[in-house]
Amino acid sequence: MRFDNSPFLVIWETTQACDLACRHCRACAIPHRDPAELSPREGLELLEQIRGFGDPLMIFTGGDPLKRPDIFELLGRSVDLGLRTTITPSATPLLTESAVRRLASTGVARMAISIDDSSAAAHDRFRGVHGSFDRSLASLRWARKAGLETQINTTVTAHNFRHLDRIAVLVAESEAKLWSVFFLVATGRASREDDLTAEQYEQVFGYLYNLSKTAPFDIKTTEAQHYRRYVAQQRKLDRSDGPGPRSDLIARHGGINDGKGLVFISHTGEIFPSGFLPLSAGNVRQDSLAEIYREHPLFLGLRRPDGFSGKCGLCEYRNLCGGSRSRAYALEGDCFASDPRCSYLPPAYTARAGAPQEAPA
Repeated sequence: MRFDNSPFLVIWETTQACDLACRHCRACAIPHRDPAELSPREGLELLEQIRGFGDPLMIFTGGDPLKRPDIFELLGRSVDLGLRTTITPSATPLLTESAVRRLASTGVARMAISIDDSSAAAHDRFRGVHGSFDRSLASLRWARKAGLETQINTTVTAHNFRHLDRIAVLVAESEAKLWSVFFLVATGRASREDDLTAEQYEQVFGYLYNLSKTAPFDIKTTEAQHYRRYVAQQRKLDRSDGPGPRSDLIARHGGINDGKGLVFISHTGEIFPSGFLPLSAGNVRQDSLAEIYREHPLFLGLRRPDGFSGKCGLCEYRNLCGGSRSRAYALEGDCFASDPRCSYLPPAYTARAGAPQEAPA
């Protein structure tokens, strides 16, 4: 699928204010709102620009979007414009049962809640605030009661990847429609030491792939584009060895990458290829979002995987996968470099004289 003219996903960081203190926070969130964040009027104008793209999925995130007093007006306008609208609130005292009911009444299509471990102690330690785990579970119950569809977001780290099976039980019990599994990018507060090795990524991929065959929810990965390569490889085996995944999210999301089917707008209007790739291509206060997405050299380069260096540029899965551009930038300082957390060695790469025979961990 091509995304040259319009993205599949538009993510707006409505604010960086948040009352959690997550150890991996991409935004390095702070307790109070930035006076320079987009005003209510500018937010409404942004939504008009986004609708001009066509029909992207609109994600309101933060920080904690509930820290904005105008968030329900913004959500209502997004829904009125015909955008499929979702929100990712933080599990703080702002997320009350009344707030969840109000989200449902605005016409929001889905609420995403983060659960990063299977116990309150471990989750709350990761999120930095006591009670976050219990409020996350409560908000999921409130959403079911209000008829609001949910998904659960989990960030995989060296501290919790061995607990994914227990987290999956919570996802099933919550009746969430989607388990969105995020893989760490060492930006913001996140550190390299918290990341998995390339081999551990493959182990997690194997677990998620096998789970996807029977789970009562869909599974999607974020910043693990090489999971698509793993799935494509396994499906070749599954043709003679049993059933494949229950859903086909890979086909729907195949090819989406930072700047390719995805655009991120910061709380101050900066236009990024991803929230994890801190390279600004402009600002919605003076630039056309559509023009930046369609014409800026950074976005154009990110949509041309043949131009990537190293393994990613030679990989036969480069159009399906393309590697994490954010992780390449975070670890290599070059968003067009190979994803350092992919262990796969493409034949075209190994055939080159002098190519290393082992991938870096």
